[in-house]
Amino acid sequence: MGQLEVADIFRDFGPAWRQANAGHISLGQLKAMSAIESCRTAAQGGHVLRCTSCEHIQIAYNSCRNRHCPKCQASAAHRWLEQRQLELLPVEYFHVVFTLPASVGNIAYQNKAVIYNILFKAASETLLRIGADSKHLGADLGITAVLHTWGSALTHHPHLHCIVPGGGLSPGKQRWVACRQGFFLPVRVLSRLFRRLFLEQLVDAHAHGKLQFFGELAELSDSAAFQRFLSPMRRIDWVVYAKKPFAGPESVLAYLSRYTHRVAIANSRLLTADKHHVTFKCKDYRLKGAARHTTMTLATSEFIRRFLIHILPSRFHRIRHYGFLSNTKRCDSLARARELLVVVKAVSVCEDDKSEASVFVCPACGEPMLIIEVFERQYQARGPPTS
Repeated sequence: MGQLEVADIFRDFGPAWRQANAGHISLGQLKAMSAIESCRTAAQGGHVLRCTSCEHIQIAYNSCRNRHCPKCQASAAHRWLEQRQLELLPVEYFHVVFTLPASVGNIAYQNKAVIYNILFKAASETLLRIGADSKHLGADLGITAVLHTWGSALTHHPHLHCIVPGGGLSPGKQRWVACRQGFFLPVRVLSRLFRRLFLEQLVDAHAHGKLQFFGELAELSDSAAFQRFLSPMRRIDWVVYAKKPFAGPESVLAYLSRYTHRVAIANSRLLTADKHHVTFKCKDYRLKGAARHTTMTLATSEFIRRFLIHILPSRFHRIRHYGFLSNTKRCDSLARARELLVVVKAVSVCEDDKSEASVFVCPACGEPMLIIEVFERQYQARGPPTS
């Protein structure tokens, strides 16, 4: 038996789960389930390959390309990393994590698009403001931010991973301002500004009627109750964690390859599954060393529910760039940074040799394979809508 996959769990136990939870599943969640179930099956279409040497025949099915599918993210990450490789600078890189308190996370659970956008805006503005302050660095930073919404146990735990070069461009772009070796920005200052900016934007969203509250949080629709709810949040420390700087540009790419296109759980973490339970590998961050690595067993219905709460809103961008790495500044700013740092622009393998097209390799003899037949994805006929 091969590796257990999320697709296997969805195919075997998804129909019963959907029926039991009818009316409580979003369209985005239904689409993600359907895409994951049909990924790399005949339902997605595909092509037939034949080896030019030994005439070995192989059928290859298409991927669903859904951004929440565990099987589709490796190739997407590879393409994305090739672009990022051209942007790396020969400086220290730092990793800063912004985490929401559990109480605010509960609001985010019911208002994902609004709260996630505020998280991106508050975290990026915090880094840019502190970085531009002459008391600290006095430079325009470049930020790549990646949203994760899960903990190891698949619980809802929204946090933002920010990868930042250790320095930036001076206000007039006349010089490169480097941070102190091994030290980026003071975490305590980042934490307090992040808390203030986030709460200001959260209150503004509430005042403009952008937030919805259900169940136990329904009373927060009232302005006075909402202010009372936020009062303790203004006094506690919000977690902003700055990790040790990366060992070099190569380690930055290795990290990004693991984090940028990660989904809630990888297939490699799944151990067993039946109609009653799913067991998977996880980490207990309260422990240290090897003891941290353990396993968890959830009811199958709860596993499916936890996976689906991490389906992002439609067209929501989970990877964003700010500062001199923003889309409007990237090309000019990177060119200027390389000039100031006296480096030659990197050339990716794709740019260096575009003449060689990618080929399919025969698993039997290693020779090239040719596509001899293409078959389209299956479409099921639908009846007219019922009143």
